[in-house]
Amino acid sequence: MQYSYLIIDEDIGAKDTLARFEEFPEYFCAGVASSKDEAVNKILDLQPMLVFIEVSPKSKKTGLSLSIITELHQYIDNLPYFIITTSTTKHAFDAIKAGVSDYLLKPLNRFELRKTLLRFEKTSPVASRDTICIKSYGDYQFISLNDIVYLKADNNTTDFHLQNGKKLTAYKTLKHYEASLPFFFFRIHNSYIVNSNYITRINTGKSLCYLNNSDLSVSFSKTFKDNIDAIIRKIAPENI
Repeated sequence: MQYSYLIIDEDIGAKDTLARFEEFPEYFCAGVASSKDEAVNKILDLQPMLVFIEVSPKSKKTGLSLSIITELHQYIDNLPYFIITTSTTKHAFDAIKAGVSDYLLKPLNRFELRKTLLRFEKTSPVASRDTICIKSYGDYQFISLNDIVYLKADNNTTDFHLQNGKKLTAYKTLKHYEASLPFFFFRIHNSYIVNSNYITRINTGKSLCYLNNSDLSVSFSKTFKDNIDAIIRKIAPENI
């Protein structure tokens, strides 16, 4: 099982936090944000399971604070697992009131990080749902998520392309399914959502994702570059 996380820190590289994750290969960095607006947008786009957030930045211009959590309540019901990473304890009380799940002091200690991750895995189990229902009038089809290679928008319908070559049409929009699919599905284009487990090649020059042993390819757009970066981090973190 893999778990995605986002780092919110004025240190764009977030080298200290990333370095501590080298011994936890089941976790992959979905992205890094260095300002409040960027953080909110990336959380909504990437839907990470965990978020590590600096709330006492050196530069106030970044807007990094607990207000990010408050703002997210306007847009989503289920927030990710928030963990404060900062060099002072003075925000601990406010963090508790904001609903933060854990609090780590910089520089990060790998033993404390391990405890935090174990608490996350214990208190926030990943949903066991492994199927999705495609309804067409009175017909209900239950499809294994692992059999879906990609989804394609077709006006107000969505085509599900399966590993066996079949195509199923659902009478709901791609946006509807985007919100209900698990973390290994990524939207890479206004018209496409892909199952990252089937990606075998990404050509950034041609803006193409190759799927299912490179038997087929779908385009990705610059709008969803963060998602492409997240896929690369998930599949090959050593190349970031």
